[in-house]
Amino acid sequence: MFIRPCYRWKDGKQHAYWALVESVRTPRGPRQRVVAYLGQMDPAGRLGVHEAANGRPGRQGRLDSDALPRWVSVDVTGIRVGGCLELGGPWLGLELMRRLGLTEFLERVLPPGPEQVPWSQTAAILVLSRLCHPSSELHIAEHYYRQTAMADLLGVPPDRINDDRLYRALDQLLPHKEALEVHLKNRVGELFGLDYDLLLYDVTSTYFEGQAEANALAQRGYSRDHRGDCKQVCIALVVTKGGMPLGYEVFAGNRNDVTTVEEIVTTMERRYGRADRIWVMDRGMISEDNIQFLKAGSRRYIVGTPKGMLRRFERDLLEGPWQQVQEGLEVQRVASPKGDETFILCRSARRREKEKAMHDRFEQRIEQGLLDLQASCIRRRQDPIVIAQRLGKLMGRNTRAAGLFQTQVQTACDGSAWLDWSPAEAWRDWASLSEGCYLLRTNVNDWSGEELWKAYIQLTDAEAAFRIDKSDLKIRPVWHQKQDRVLAHILVCFLAYVLWKTLGQLCHQAGLGDEPRRVLEELRNLRVVDVLLPTREGVTIRRRCIARPTDHQAILLQRLGLTLPTSLEITDAS
Repeated sequence: MFIRPCYRWKDGKQHAYWALVESVRTPRGPRQRVVAYLGQMDPAGRLGVHEAANGRPGRQGRLDSDALPRWVSVDVTGIRVGGCLELGGPWLGLELMRRLGLTEFLERVLPPGPEQVPWSQTAAILVLSRLCHPSSELHIAEHYYRQTAMADLLGVPPDRINDDRLYRALDQLLPHKEALEVHLKNRVGELFGLDYDLLLYDVTSTYFEGQAEANALAQRGYSRDHRGDCKQVCIALVVTKGGMPLGYEVFAGNRNDVTTVEEIVTTMERRYGRADRIWVMDRGMISEDNIQFLKAGSRRYIVGTPKGMLRRFERDLLEGPWQQVQEGLEVQRVASPKGDETFILCRSARRREKEKAMHDRFEQRIEQGLLDLQASCIRRRQDPIVIAQRLGKLMGRNTRAAGLFQTQVQTACDGSAWLDWSPAEAWRDWASLSEGCYLLRTNVNDWSGEELWKAYIQLTDAEAAFRIDKSDLKIRPVWHQKQDRVLAHILVCFLAYVLWKTLGQLCHQAGLGDEPRRVLEELRNLRVVDVLLPTREGVTIRRRCIARPTDHQAILLQRLGLTLPTSLEITDAS
């Protein structure tokens, strides 16, 4: 809508009157329709009416140049406040997307078509909502989007957002997964000067609510979420030092971690090249076949090893020499017999205390269970097979200390069972020696033991990435049933995690630490409110104003180099 002058001659003079006009579509094309005749108005009054109608001063050039002053007469007794919307989270997320060039990328790969809302904007809504308020597409459409200022930030009216449009945006976004990963890797590297010489690889799982019968990837397997009753998928993630994601792949829920290594390594090399990268993986990823695969391609690696491999280094554990890396942590380099690898013995005081406490707890459980079995054999005649089964269950529930006991189920002359058991001192001595120790394996022979340990311990960044995805971004449980929708849901969570880590990098540069959770929570409280101002001319001006930041919020914005707008253009339903 806009205001337009109307002229008439009276008493030999030309008089100007003003009318509020809107453009409407008709079968014969666009037409202009007079909404109301406003009579004679001064420039300030015209400006107020125009802003009340559109929230966009100067639109279509309908205001005279003499209307630059923004003064109107307001009835202060009638001033009131309208709705209050969440601004901070969506605005901050959109700023992060712009810095990453993500909005331009989405506009390029998802160009506008006949749809009412461009897919690039709908995809942005999904990512921003996942970062700020993780929930279902239905909740976003019916509640969250209307409670935020995203409509004004993106220019998409709330009545055009529904769950079906959001679901279809997932379908549009998924084919661009690989291109997104490449774009973000390059952009993040430019912004923060990251190098990609150390790649950290780990696998987690996320479970489904529902049967997911049409999804071949949804299978039952080892659940990191302790939901073995649910189907799941496995997510393999590659991150750099500091946890900045490089890429990910989704595997069937029953896929063994060891079998994913070759596929992930070749995928990352095809996408980003080989260069001189060092792969870091924990012991769950490693088999001799994988080691040979890494060696065959002249790839460098630092990996964990199974606990049983420590037995080969019993003399080194006893004799040393140990090098202190930090308080409570010692390492020792041991060359392999062939000289092509290096083993790093690590001994942690804190880990030793933890493992000793676990051994003591399991030992007490086993000892009490053995005494109970013996007592039951004394009280009444027991079948030896039944006693053996109960003994097996007891040891299976307490495997960490099962080696501390030697047990034997005997059969008496009358066919009854009797249980003999005694402590295994040799196992106890080994447990005492190896508690708190673990072993690393690498073909990086030009690094010190301290450097190798510090590189391996970076795997905690990959583990932290999974915790953020599961707790803050709520990647679990998965409610989608179709395979492509599940993959698109994980992609949206990945993009939200990139925004999360980008904010973390900005916080680190600004001297605010590298944990963005508190910053996001603080800035999320920024609000935008509608202020309604009744004027002397009888027209109510509606202004969407941003609440003044608190001192703490203002400091955070200043340190991050972010500037809040003073007001927003109102996007009404159309």
